[in-house]
Formats: sequence, structure tokens, C-alpha cells
Amino acid sequence: MVRSLWTAATGMIAQQTNVDVIANNLANVNSTGYKTQVAEFKSLLYQTIQTKTTTANGENKPVGAQVGLGVRNSAIRSIFKQGSMLASESNTAFAIEGDGFFALRGQDGETVYTRNGNFMFTTAQNNGMMLANSDGLPVMDSQGRPIILNSQYVTSKIQVDADGRLMYPDANNNPQPIGIQIGIFQFSNPLGKEKTDNTMFIPTAASGAAINEATNNNIQKSKIIQGYLEGSNVQVADEMVNLIVAQRAYEMNSRAITTTDEMLQQANQLKR
Repeated sequence: MVRSLWTAATGMIAQQTNVDVIANNLANVNSTGYKTQVAEFKSLLYQTIQTKTTTANGENKPVGAQVGLGVRNSAIRSIFKQGSMLASESNTAFAIEGDGFFALRGQDGETVYTRNGNFMFTTAQNNGMMLANSDGLPVMDSQGRPIILNSQYVTSKIQVDADGRLMYPDANNNPQPIGIQIGIFQFSNPLGKEKTDNTMFIPTAASGAAINEATNNNIQKSKIIQGYLEGSNVQVADEMVNLIVAQRAYEMNSRAITTTDEMLQQANQLKR
């Protein structure tokens, strides 16, 4: 009976992690570019109580007797499903339609990737204007360099086409490319990326190196939509149902511990 105490305890711990993941999803329901996370579970080792040859007459049984020792969290997986497109009045708001990611230069100099395209122009060196996110991290172009415009450009007139090319009106007010393209990158295994703060990811050995859409013609290119942001793909109704299921599973494991405790108390009272 002590085995059931530890088994139920592992269930409570696992469901607590599940509730933590669901709560994080609900907390980020309005976070731009956020991707839903799902907790996955796996069964722990099984203990053999009887083998297949322990019958009274020594004959083989078709099956033995094994009892499980509980559960644990095996992974927390992100669901990279396209979020809804939300209109924005900012001309530096960009949404990606497809599998691509924006590239930013992190504070440590390493490149991080995100689906959050809520950018803005900020002052750079030599009186230029740099495209950056809300934390001031530079947005990378297709050649891996920060996007910096000189003072001759009026940032409110900058347009971006579906391929991410920055356009500026000429003398006839017709948009013309200025030789800068927003970098869009994909990964062979998006699930292998490591998640950091602010809906950002960093590549790992499992995800593989970033694939530059501008230089690789063997992948399906993403599309950039100016004036829109990709909303969170969290489905509130689904998360609430998952929360109820997790809560009930937690309560059942708690009840198993209570039942085991009552059985141990009755066993101790037998000698009286």
C-alpha cells in the first residue's frame, strides 16, 4: 500500500506541472506571437509482482502481473499553429504568414528568433534610424545585419512588401526597393528550439541551424503582412477544459493518497 502513496504523489506533481503550463498559456492569451504549450507525460517503470511461470502447477501463464509506479512529465511542447491576424495602426507592425521567424540580435550578441513583429524605429548611431523590437533589440536583415536607415529617409513613408523588402516612394510617389530586406528564417525542426523570454527562441542541435528564406529556394517562403500582428494561438475554451481535466486528475490522485492512509490506519488497528 505504500507503493500507492508514491504513485499518487507522482500524479499530483505531474498534474501540478500541467496546471502551470495551462496557466502560462492563459496568461499569454494576449501576447503577440505566443505559441501554445502542451505538457506531455510518460509512465514510470513497472514492478513485476508475478512472472509468467508462478502458477500453482508450474505451467506458463499467458501474462504476468506488473504494477506501474506512477507518471512524470516527459516534455513541454510548443504548438506552432498560425495565430490570428490582428490589425494594427503602426506601419512597423508585421505579421508572418507561414513557418518563418524574425531574427533579432540579443543583448549577448547572439541571434534570437521570434514571431512577434511589433517593431519600431529607434535612434541609432550616426543619426540613423534602426528597426528594433520593444526591448530595443535590432531586427536583422536577410544578410544578418541590423536594419539601419540613414537620415534621408522618413520612416513613416517606409513600406514593406510580402517578401520583406523595404520600399520608399520615389519622385512620382511610387514605392521602390531601397536594397534592404527583413530577414525571415525557418528551422528543419521548430520543436527543437529552446524557448526564452518574450516569445523568443534560440536554435539548438535538435532544431538545426536557421534556414535563410532569402538564400534557400528549396523551402516554401513565408509572407510578411504590414499593418498586422500575429496574435496568440491560445484557444481559451480548450485551455479551460484542459484546466478542469487537470484539476480533476489532481483531486483523484489526492483522493488515492487519502484512501491509502485510511487503509493503513485500519491495518494498524487490527492488532488492537
